[in-house]
Amino acid sequence: MASMERSHDICSPFNPRRNTLRKTSAEIVSEARQSLRVQSTQRPFTPRDGHRQLFGKSSVRADHDSRPPSTFSLHAQNFDAPDSRPGSGTRLSPLDHKPKFPVPCDAEDPFKAFPKPPTDPLEVKRGLAVARARLLRAGSLTTLPPVEGHTDVKERLNPCPGQMQPSTKRFPSTDHTAVLSGPRKPGPRRTASESRITQPGDDSGVRPTECRTGRKTELGNGDNTTSKEEDAESLVWNNMIAPLLQQLESVAAGSSEGSVDRLCDLCDGLHGTLAEADMLGRQCKRRSGILRTLFRLIDLNSAQLNLHIAKLCLALCVSGNNLLNICKLVFQISRSDSNDILFQNNSIIDSFLGILSNEDVSTSGEALLYCVGTVKFLSGNSVILRLLLDKNCIGASQKLIQRLCKAEDTNFTIAGHILVQLTATLRNLADHPDSRPLFITFSILSELCLVLRLHSKDQDICTNISRIYSKLSSYSECRLALAQTPDCYQLFLELLSKHHQKQDLVVRLLFTLGNLTAKSDEARQQLFQCKACMDTLLQLYDSYQRRDVSPAQKGPPSSSKRPAPPLNVQEDEDVLVKLVRVLANMCIHPAVGPALVTNTSCIQLLMETIELRSVQDSEELLVNVAATINNLSFYQEESSILTHSQLNIAKLMLKLVLSSSMDAMLEATRVYGNLSQSKDVRDFIMQNKVHQFLVTLLDSQSTEMCFSACGVLTNLALDPPNRVSLSLEGAAAKLVDCLKDFGPGDWQLAGQVCQALWNMIGGGSEKLLDTQEGESLLEILTTYLDKEEALKWIEDEDMRDFHRACWELEFLPVAQKLMKTLQPPDRTA
Repeated sequence: MASMERSHDICSPFNPRRNTLRKTSAEIVSEARQSLRVQSTQRPFTPRDGHRQLFGKSSVRADHDSRPPSTFSLHAQNFDAPDSRPGSGTRLSPLDHKPKFPVPCDAEDPFKAFPKPPTDPLEVKRGLAVARARLLRAGSLTTLPPVEGHTDVKERLNPCPGQMQPSTKRFPSTDHTAVLSGPRKPGPRRTASESRITQPGDDSGVRPTECRTGRKTELGNGDNTTSKEEDAESLVWNNMIAPLLQQLESVAAGSSEGSVDRLCDLCDGLHGTLAEADMLGRQCKRRSGILRTLFRLIDLNSAQLNLHIAKLCLALCVSGNNLLNICKLVFQISRSDSNDILFQNNSIIDSFLGILSNEDVSTSGEALLYCVGTVKFLSGNSVILRLLLDKNCIGASQKLIQRLCKAEDTNFTIAGHILVQLTATLRNLADHPDSRPLFITFSILSELCLVLRLHSKDQDICTNISRIYSKLSSYSECRLALAQTPDCYQLFLELLSKHHQKQDLVVRLLFTLGNLTAKSDEARQQLFQCKACMDTLLQLYDSYQRRDVSPAQKGPPSSSKRPAPPLNVQEDEDVLVKLVRVLANMCIHPAVGPALVTNTSCIQLLMETIELRSVQDSEELLVNVAATINNLSFYQEESSILTHSQLNIAKLMLKLVLSSSMDAMLEATRVYGNLSQSKDVRDFIMQNKVHQFLVTLLDSQSTEMCFSACGVLTNLALDPPNRVSLSLEGAAAKLVDCLKDFGPGDWQLAGQVCQALWNMIGGGSEKLLDTQEGESLLEILTTYLDKEEALKWIEDEDMRDFHRACWELEFLPVAQKLMKTLQPPDRTA
């Protein structure tokens, strides 16, 4: 902002003028006490929803039958045992009859007797290549025993120390496999494409050859290689994995005290074994057997165990219906904040962030919804929120936002549901100070603008994003990132127009615009130049002004304390507070201010606000309105509506001056400082004895209050009759005291006091000061005009430069003139 220079000629008015020259040291001074000032306000408060659910009570989806549920029952029977491919999403109607299978059914595990579908030959071919690389990789398996035809394999499998004998081909019983030493239980029938699990040296098993006959590989005959690979995988299965599965079933069947902890340990052991053998993902051919065992454990209904199960199932790359149900299972656990501690000690968060980064919206949309919903719940916990930041949740969110913005029309609804959860998660993350650099690094603020454009009709999404912006726009680096987003101002105006009745969205968008225009002249101009900017803002102003004023507020102020207005009235008024702040900030721009001061609707609405409301009920709003009027009164345009209405405004300011609010008094005094350049306004002030109140303000301990009062007194002293009235009120003496008390610490104030005294006693009116007051003033000025003496007490180098500039530009010229007036002629030679 350009600097303000005050004239110090005899009887100069308090009339800040804009300096059109290049920036000088005077601008350093002007920043400390500007005539055009930015308004601040509190960020709208958002209470946390105590209930963890996908869509809160305030959601527009709350009453929609089509919205995904937050509560559901989940059992082992809901999972698909084979999990061979992603589900189609279509559910078939159950059969009315119970089919009879020609296969004997195991009482403990009915699934074991069911025949499996034949494996796709192409999948077998691809699996063999992967298995070959896995099994021959050095160190991929521990202590692999010699197998016939593979004499180059020197190590043998040894899951536990002391369990393996180097001279045997067949694995002896161990603690983990003792349950297998009895009669073999009937196993599932196998199709032509599956091989029976065999022990090394067991010749009773007949391997099918239909899919591998005549197949050659880089390592030789395909039949021999495949057989050896299957033998190696069978070793891992029989001696490490199968015993763990047996123990899981055994412990689960026992259901003794402490069994949950034991089951969790076994799940971790199984996870580690599969990882060490490189059999996670879809690598393991007997993967479906592992999943069946894990799914049955879900019915034990233990949150702790189910998280371990979910983590292992996700590591096994479940898909389709199973992926959805696993996400639902974890979502169900996360709904209770008492389970948050379980997530702090479990890497399931990493798995879920992987889903955010990679899963396709078209095939796994509902699973993504419950996955993001879980992360949303967890982000409400401060400890887990820190974990989410450390695990790059914001980076994963960016990837998901980009995929959601590219979603096909057929997936638009589910994409919207997911975005509600994701934007609520980001809203929670934005509370942490360490999140701000990440929001900028991953361009989240710009990405969210794109979301707003695509989902501008979705009030839930728009409201969540407005909450993110209202939080982050309070910080300069985030304001800059948002301001650099193309057309963000036009987008915000369109949303304000589209959702003008949704208070919680409107108030946050206005708060964000107020933040953007607080420190940037470019932002003020860009906003003002947007299509229908003033029409949109003033229509909002008029709409909320009409519905906000209650009958109690329209009446005269009462000495007795009235009850607080209803919550909805307070919320509506908060919209006006934020909107007026935008106007106050915008009019600081030299091209915007003159346009607003000639806008009849704008001036009328501001005046109407002061007229209809009391300071007692609407203090912040009236203070902001007065500040806006003060900013607008800086522009002395010929067609200014404010200039033509300045006497009416002066009358309205009496309500603020006479209130008990110091902020309201200060703003009203500032308005009088500008308006009192008019003779009509000065006469009004004197006739209504406002000058007496202004003299009293000189006793204030606030330098800002004294400075504003001095400004009005400077203008009042332009009229000779007023000087006598001011002197009778003791104005001169109080001005001298003010100079003595505040001078060395505030040279701007000292300069303004000298100007007020100059206007009062200059031109032969020094008799208004008695002898003692005159001598005291001379002594003070003599001391203050000694530069070294005046600045010696300031130790900070930066502050010394600032005070030196104030002393030279604001105080010195007028103090020298005042000194000459007070000194006898022989002393000025």
